[in-house]
Amino acid sequence: MTTSRGLAPNYIAGRWTTRGACGELPVTDPATGEALGSLPLSGAAEVARAVAAASAAFPEWRRTPVPERARVFFRLKALLDEHHDELAVRLSREHGKNVAETRGEIQRGIENVEHAAGMPTLMMGDTVEDIARGIDCKTVRQPLGVFAVVTPYNFPVMIPLWFWPCAVAAGNTVVLKPSEQDPLTHQRVVELAAQAGLPPGVLNVVHGRAEAVNALIDHPDVRGVSFVGSSRVAKIVYRRAGATGKRVQALGGAKNHMIALPDADPEMVAESVVGSVFGSAGQRCLAGSVIVGVGDAYEPVRERVLDGAASLKVGRGLDDGVDMGPVISGAHRDRVASFIDEGESDGARLLMDGRGLRVAGYPRGHWIGPTVFENVTPEMPLGREEVFGPVAGLARAPSLEAALEMLARSRYGNAASIFTASGRAAREFRYRAGISMIGVNVGVAAPMAFFPFGGTRHSFYGDLKAQGRDAVSFYTDQRVVISRW
Repeated sequence: MTTSRGLAPNYIAGRWTTRGACGELPVTDPATGEALGSLPLSGAAEVARAVAAASAAFPEWRRTPVPERARVFFRLKALLDEHHDELAVRLSREHGKNVAETRGEIQRGIENVEHAAGMPTLMMGDTVEDIARGIDCKTVRQPLGVFAVVTPYNFPVMIPLWFWPCAVAAGNTVVLKPSEQDPLTHQRVVELAAQAGLPPGVLNVVHGRAEAVNALIDHPDVRGVSFVGSSRVAKIVYRRAGATGKRVQALGGAKNHMIALPDADPEMVAESVVGSVFGSAGQRCLAGSVIVGVGDAYEPVRERVLDGAASLKVGRGLDDGVDMGPVISGAHRDRVASFIDEGESDGARLLMDGRGLRVAGYPRGHWIGPTVFENVTPEMPLGREEVFGPVAGLARAPSLEAALEMLARSRYGNAASIFTASGRAAREFRYRAGISMIGVNVGVAAPMAFFPFGGTRHSFYGDLKAQGRDAVSFYTDQRVVISRW
């Protein structure tokens, strides 16, 4: 929702409001530079109002029978299906990715809404009678109260839907702080949730920057925090929230390796690599980053990846035939370019340079083209840090053992893929990789909504991950009842 002034307000207790804002933040189309609207810059006072609204709504929402809560999400799912194309166009304009990618993002979000609609089954407990003579034992799952959800710009519809539908279907209430760079499409999702029957105060939205996030984390009435962002900030959120006894799931950054063995089909590998590295302009935590060719696999994969990257059409996501859109901002474009500069100075060989790309008709777009390096090593920032842009690093390894050693040196542990026709090699990779999301002949190892999503090492801070049964456990507490009859 936006007002007539183009301001996208906060959503508190079922009402759109700009009260208490101490400034505005612009939202622009990253391909055109066009102003799409602005957001209120909220601080601790607005966060407190949102938490108070969520706290007030919790008792009645918790008492609402879980089948009734689930029916809200059945209705929301139908509304999201109905407005799928509208949301995809909005999201492409706001984020920059092409419409095929935004349709896919929205579909993944819908799948999380579907999963939340299964809460009557997902919350079921267990019972054992006669654990001793005349004594029975059972477990029940109960909601905890108010949860904070803080989400990034790269999937501004899907990632909020990883969290708040499950939390709310389980009987909790939520305050969402979306990314300030592209929150407008999810505003429409919030409108549809209200249309589906979600009561006032159950879901609240507050816009802002670090001050709003810190106020949410520190608020004594917030029982837990779901966060996605950089590893640096994820670690801060984990420590800050955990210090006050809150539950925390903090998903961080990634440096995803893709390992190709000589028995893999080079065409299939290249297609998977190009889609993984350059999809969404590389702005996703599951994007491939380091492509390791083992032995004789290196040269054919190298040539096909270069051909595939060169064939990509870069442009505005709403235009026909566009494969890759802009990055989110000029600041981020410059950050990605600095990694390319550093890669050159560190001795990696630049095979394809995306710096300085211009797209006809869009002089204000945040463009950076597909970029490919070879001779990338784990010691280089290009080989160890998250670039979060359309940059591929090619590396050689003499054996699977050497490739696994390279993978083990990464401080991240989000996703990794192997390409091979060997079941034995695939099992060895899965057994030893130490990575949470593993692809076998799959470029983007993205779990469906009913499986957990999250990494290990510095890619994740917490215990229970997003999605799946982990999410149900995170948003509920398991009570054990022992009864004598």
